Amino acid sequence: KIDGKEVKFTLVAEDDQADPKTGATVAQKLVDAKVVGVVGHLNSGTSIPASPIYNQAGIPVLSGSATNPKLTEQGFKTQFRVVGRDDQQGPAIAQYLADNNKPKMVAVIDDATAYGEGIANEVEKTLKAAKITVLPREKGTDKTTDWKAILTKLRGRNPDAVFYGGMDATGGPLLKQGRELGIKAVFSFGDGACTDKMKELAGDAAEGLLCSQAGIPPQAADKKFLDAYKKKFNTDPILYSPFTYDAANLLIEAMKNANSTDPKKYLPELQKISFTGASGPISFDEKGDRKSPEITIFTMKGGKLDPIAVVKGDKTMKYEEFVKGMK
Repeated sequence: KIDGKEVKFTLVAEDDQADPKTGATVAQKLVDAKVVGVVGHLNSGTSIPASPIYNQAGIPVLSGSATNPKLTEQGFKTQFRVVGRDDQQGPAIAQYLADNNKPKMVAVIDDATAYGEGIANEVEKTLKAAKITVLPREKGTDKTTDWKAILTKLRGRNPDAVFYGGMDATGGPLLKQGRELGIKAVFSFGDGACTDKMKELAGDAAEGLLCSQAGIPPQAADKKFLDAYKKKFNTDPILYSPFTYDAANLLIEAMKNANSTDPKKYLPELQKISFTGASGPISFDEKGDRKSPEITIFTMKGGKLDPIAVVKGDKTMKYEEFVKGMK
């Protein structure tokens, strides 16, 4: 109930096709449809061009997955995110790599998107600060599936580790071809390629990869949420399900607190909200970023992504210890 009236929420879904132009078109369409709040977009590359459109219309938008820092650095009061940022995620995976694998030389590759390049930059910065040699950056695109030329060049330099900023569709072939060319380095990725699909795309080469996800893994989410999700969809939640679910509930909670579905009235409530969702306690800083988010480090073990550590601020915990603390 909001303002004493029963309120029914209707989902208006649009597909931005992970394309920046389509993202802006979709945003305008939703604004014209007079939606009262938006959950999305998935990618940073679509979230960033869409954000000024929502801002101008005064419509709050919460992303459960866009991690590029620029999204909330634009100063829009309507933009929020429920996950950590690449300048938190990049350093986390780089630090884990430095501490655990102790590489002397690392190759960094990106897919030239806002997301891929952004996270690769953060990884490079952290590695260099740890006095690790980083080879000159190599670049593909978000459509590249033939990495042989780049990999052959890297093989000549014999790096101990490779980091790729990009999605699984391009990261899988990169890993597979790297192993086929006899590169022994440990391959590491950000959340875009931290998916079960890596096993399908890279086959046995996926074993032992390292990757990070902004936030906690789905299996560490609130049990009530996990059970309800399984019951409804007959499958386990994918990477950003708990965060997107929380994003929707945060909008509803802010409306309840404001006793209104009017974006102007509930936006201030959203800014100061303190809410415990499926992904843990959520509150926002003045930029609309989640305060003290977790980053989880995974490895691929027996064809499954296995969480091994959780990084929060400058503290790294073994995954088991973190889960014990959550319960």
